[in-house]
Amino acid sequence: MALATNATNAGLTASAELASSLSQRSAAPAPAQQLAFASSAAFGATKSTRVNATSANRVQHQTRTNQPGNIRCKDYPKPDFDSEPQREAQQLSASFKNLPRPEKPLKVAIIGAGLAGLSAAKYLVDAGHIPTVYEARDVLGGKVAAWQDEDGDWYETGLHIFFGAYPNMMELFKELDIEDRLQWKEHSMIFAMPDKPGEFSRFDFPDLPAPANGVVAILRNNDMLTWPEKVLFGIGLLPAMIQGQSYVEKQDGLSISDWMRKQGVPERVNEEVFIAMAKALNFIDPWEISSTVILTAMNRFLQERHGSKMAFLDGPPTTRLCQPMVDHITQGGGQVLLEKRLKSIEVNDDGSVRCLKFQGGEEVTADVYVSAMPVDPLKLLLPPAWKADPFFQKLDGLEGVPVINVHLWFDRKLTTVDHLLFSRSKLLSVYADMSVTCKGYADENASMLELVFAPAKDWIGRSDEDIVHATMVELERLFPTEVRADGSKAKLKKSIVVKTPRSVYKAVTGRQAYRPGQTTPISNFYLAGCFTMQRYLASMEGAILSGKQCADQIASREAGRKALTGISVEEFLKRQPELATVSLVAALGVAGAAAALLVATTAATALPL
Repeated sequence: MALATNATNAGLTASAELASSLSQRSAAPAPAQQLAFASSAAFGATKSTRVNATSANRVQHQTRTNQPGNIRCKDYPKPDFDSEPQREAQQLSASFKNLPRPEKPLKVAIIGAGLAGLSAAKYLVDAGHIPTVYEARDVLGGKVAAWQDEDGDWYETGLHIFFGAYPNMMELFKELDIEDRLQWKEHSMIFAMPDKPGEFSRFDFPDLPAPANGVVAILRNNDMLTWPEKVLFGIGLLPAMIQGQSYVEKQDGLSISDWMRKQGVPERVNEEVFIAMAKALNFIDPWEISSTVILTAMNRFLQERHGSKMAFLDGPPTTRLCQPMVDHITQGGGQVLLEKRLKSIEVNDDGSVRCLKFQGGEEVTADVYVSAMPVDPLKLLLPPAWKADPFFQKLDGLEGVPVINVHLWFDRKLTTVDHLLFSRSKLLSVYADMSVTCKGYADENASMLELVFAPAKDWIGRSDEDIVHATMVELERLFPTEVRADGSKAKLKKSIVVKTPRSVYKAVTGRQAYRPGQTTPISNFYLAGCFTMQRYLASMEGAILSGKQCADQIASREAGRKALTGISVEEFLKRQPELATVSLVAALGVAGAAAALLVATTAATALPL
C-alpha cells in the first residue's frame, strides 16, 4: 500500500518551495525561464497552513515529552517474521557484506535522498563502496518527507503505514537496530460504514497460519458482504492464490473492476472493498487501477501470516527512519548532502555520464551515477543524447499520480480507533488519529487527524480552504455526533494541506511493461525508485527494494559476479503491455474452485465466532 508515498522530488533545478509563515503558506510558481528544468511545484509537495481565528496562540501539547502514562497508544508485539520473502530479503542483505572488499571502492553519485536513494547508498556502503547522495531540498525522505511548523507540530507528505508484507523494509529496520520504532497495531482492517454514520466494520485476523487467517477474517465479517458474495469473491481469488505472482503479472491489462467482472465477482464487492483498496494503494479508482496492483497486495496478505498486519512509525519518517539510514551511510564513509539542486546530466561522446552539474555551477564526477528521482523529473532531466534511445522513450508510458494529504488539529479528543481507517468516502482514502496511533504525535487532550484526499486530480488545483471544507463535510459523516462542517461542535484549530501534483507512478492498466530495470543502456548510469521494476510496485517497500537492487547490480558488476536481482535492458525492451484474459475454468475449474472454498469455509465456521 501506497499510503506512504505521496511527495517530493530530488534533483529538480527550480524550486517552488513555500514561505514558512504559519498563517499562510502557498506555492509560488517557478520563474518562467526555469521551467525547462522543472519546478518542484510541478512534481513535489507543496504545503499550506491555515490557522483559525480561535487558534492564534501556540498549541500546547501536554504529552509532547512522551512521559510514561500519558500516551494512549496501544501497541502489539512485533510479529515473528518467518516467510520466504523475509528469508530472501535477509539473503540479499547478507550478500553485500559477503562480497570481496573492492581494492578500489567505487565513487557513486546518487541523485535524490528519498527512500530509494538512501537505500542504494546504504547497501553500496555495505558492499564497500563510497556513495554520495545529493538532495535538492533541505529535508530528507523524498515521498516520506516531514516538516515541523512553528508550533512544533509535525506534518507529512503522506500517511505512512508499514505492513508485515514489507520484507526488505522489516530487514532494514533490523539492520539499523530501530525495530522498536515501529508501533504494531491489532491485526485488523477497519472500514467506515457509509450507510451507518459513525460506525465501522472490522476484518479481524485470528492468530492462524495464512491463508486461513485471511479466510476467517473475511468470513467472520457480515457487515459488508453477504455469504453468497463472499463465496463468489473467494472463488474469484483462487487462481491468483494458487498460481501466484506469475498469474498476477499477466492480469496487468485489466483494471481490478474488469478483472472482477470476468471472474464473476459481484459488483458490490467492488463498491464495498476495492474502491477503498484502490485509493489506498495508488490514489485512484478501481476502474483505473491495474488488477496486478490489487492482486499483488491480496496475495501478500493471504499468503503471509503477518502480511496485512500494520505498524505506524513512532514519529516523523525524516528523523525516525531516514536519519538512521544517513548515519549508517556516513559511518561507512559515504555522504548525504542537502540543498544540492541538479541542473543537468552532462555526457561524453559515447553517451556515458561525464559529470553532474548543479545549480550554482558545481560539477561532480564519479565512477557510477544513480538517478533516484521520481520518473517525471527524470524524464525532464534526461540528456538530449539519450532521448532517442528506446529504453528511455518507454519511460513516457509512466507518470506520477496527484495526491493530497490533509492534517487537522481539533480542540478536543474525538472518539476514534488506534489504527488505520478506510473511510470509503468519495473524497477520502484512509485516515488516522495520529494523536492516538503515534507516540511522537501523542496528545491526551486533542486529536490530530491525518487524511489522504484521493483521487485528487479534480482537487489538486483547488484552494486549501476548499479542500479543508470538503474534508470537514466528510468528517461530519464519519463523526456525526462530534464534528460539524460549520464548526459548531469540535473546533478546528489548525489545518495543513500538503499537495503533490506528481507522486508515485500511476498504476493504471498496462504499466508493468513500461517499468524499467535498475540497469540502463548507459554503462555508468543506473536507476532507483518505486517506478523501476521490483515486485512491490509503488510503495515504500518498492522504493527500498529498488535501491537495494540497484546497489546489487552495481556491486555485483564491479565484483565480476552475476547480479542476484533485476531485469536486463533487453528484457525490458521486449516487454509489451499485457492483454489479459481471465478464465476461471481454464485456471482451475469451477468444481475444483468451489470445493477448495468449501473446505476453507468449513474450517472457518468450525472456529468460534
